[in-house]
Amino acid sequence: MSVLRLAVHRLLYGVAVLWLVSTLVFAFLHLSPVPAERVIGGPRATAGTLRLIRADLGLDDPVPVQYGRFLARLASGDLGDSHAGGEPVAALIAERLPTTLWLVLGAAVLWFAGGVALGVLGATRARGAADRVTTVLVLAGLSTPPFVLALVLLSVLGTGAALFEAGPPMQEHFLRRMTLPWLALAVLMVATYARLTRSAMLDVLGEDYVRTARAKGLSRRRVVYRHGLRAALTPVVTQFGVDLGALAGSTVVIEKVFGLQGVGQLVHHAITLGDTPVIMGVTLLTTLAVIVANLLVDVAYAALDPRVRPA
Repeated sequence: MSVLRLAVHRLLYGVAVLWLVSTLVFAFLHLSPVPAERVIGGPRATAGTLRLIRADLGLDDPVPVQYGRFLARLASGDLGDSHAGGEPVAALIAERLPTTLWLVLGAAVLWFAGGVALGVLGATRARGAADRVTTVLVLAGLSTPPFVLALVLLSVLGTGAALFEAGPPMQEHFLRRMTLPWLALAVLMVATYARLTRSAMLDVLGEDYVRTARAKGLSRRRVVYRHGLRAALTPVVTQFGVDLGALAGSTVVIEKVFGLQGVGQLVHHAITLGDTPVIMGVTLLTTLAVIVANLLVDVAYAALDPRVRPA
């Protein structure tokens, strides 16, 4: 299977997953405990007003008709309008998405590099002092609640509330404003990557081809990084693709603590109001991000490990 065929196969699989998730989201819309007409009309709306709103939204039509209309809108990129404010959901997400992308991508560089470095250090010095220190750091990272870590960083390293005021991501103090959110998110993830890298490296360093490379007289650095780390990165990159996609819609704690107006804040506000179109839009966005990230990971396997290179 060529790389192109692999990409097309994964893309078709992704389309099927996206359709399944959109169907579940449509079902969620009809099972929501907060009726759409009540969110739009408010708590004081009369029964007549609620009926008019339902008719205007087409909620009195048969379910298959509503489902067909829902899929047609999705195919054209229309995610509907917010029930709380009436704005297009796509516009609301597009306005908040850059902040969340900067948060996730900046933290991803830190947690991937830090996790891999700690994992290699622990694996190459197994049961030594460095390995024990790494294990303690990993356990501390895995056991720390996100909001606690974020608040500690804000209290210890913060330089004032004005540093974290919401605003356009590319402003003068952007890097200073994003440093602590990046650290907070990265520290939460680096523990997982350190543990995963250490485990994969220990398995790879025990393989026959690694022992053969050592017997040939290759330097320890070349054996570890050229032969060991390259093969060990396969499960790490798999996890990285999943996390990178999933975090696009689940950064609500970090955004809440640091006052970042991203997608996480948007979905938190939507859940509070029962604004189902926004919740649905963010859910579909997260699904699409996971699909794209996994597609890139599958294609990247060939560069990391020749044993899985498509024929």
